[in-house]
Amino acid sequence: MIFVPNENNDPRINLAIEQFLLQEMPVAEPILLFYINEPSIIIGRNQNTIEEINKDYVEAHGIHVVRRLSGGGAVYHDLGNLNFSFIMPDDGNSFRDFEKLTKPIVAALHELGVEGAQLKGRNDLVINDQKFSGNAMYATNGRMFAHGTIMFDSDIEEVVNALKVKQEKIASKGIKSIRSRVTNIKPFLPADKQDMTTQDFRQEILLKVFGATSLDQVKTYELTETDWQKIQQISDEYYRNWDWNYGKSPEFAIDKQQRFPIGSIEVRLNVEQGYITEAKIYGDFFGLGEIQDVENALVGTKYAKEDLRGVIETIDVKKYFGNIEKDELLNLIY
Repeated sequence: MIFVPNENNDPRINLAIEQFLLQEMPVAEPILLFYINEPSIIIGRNQNTIEEINKDYVEAHGIHVVRRLSGGGAVYHDLGNLNFSFIMPDDGNSFRDFEKLTKPIVAALHELGVEGAQLKGRNDLVINDQKFSGNAMYATNGRMFAHGTIMFDSDIEEVVNALKVKQEKIASKGIKSIRSRVTNIKPFLPADKQDMTTQDFRQEILLKVFGATSLDQVKTYELTETDWQKIQQISDEYYRNWDWNYGKSPEFAIDKQQRFPIGSIEVRLNVEQGYITEAKIYGDFFGLGEIQDVENALVGTKYAKEDLRGVIETIDVKKYFGNIEKDELLNLIY
């Protein structure tokens, strides 16, 4: 494994570093990247940004809003949050295997004394059923990354203030309950580690993941000036780009949504003279490929069940959405 040091706090740069390592450093061994972001909301690839954030609060407090490459849901980052990313070749078996790819982090936390840390549900790390880490993945051209958050000493109140909580969650759990369902790692550390900063915590996790006792034992790659030029280009093209982070969200006449074990899926359609003229799919599912492929397949189709069935039969539903059946997608759309 190779470690890439990084002291940036700008999410528009940090996500660009991750993308650069994915696309430009196709080494055979895994790469480990850590990053600590300024206050920001990181939006899942297939989400509707404006419906995930408390826009007035975000603008008033200068919180960055940046869309990432991977699927999953929106997360709040601040300087008390440590983010990790394992970048590696795609072996064809690891995508969506969150247990396998969070195992080094869980093991490191156990060594630090956080013995209750474990993976629970689809992609969350928890202690006593309280979430401290959400995880996501992205794969392309034989490469992939698995990345996640670790709430070390994050401002939990800001998580609630900055994100727009879904009505379905309010109805089932309530705002107070949502606050109680997340936690920081710091209170669970031994007494002799309570003075650690986020940077100290990062170093401890790094050493544990590498099985090292000092930093000079960690195999490291320093980004070059040429690397940084490419990273800036990626940042400008994606993470500083309004169209990427927000995108246009026209009004749609038909809005169908449902929560599945693999995540939520929302399908919005405009239909004219019985035919689909526009289609947009949102959600926090983890898919391979571009969801636009599915949207494009729907456009031009007659909005009738058997016509839609014919189109869906041509789509690799599990590739784009995860473990759902074609009939489930059909019943959602129609």
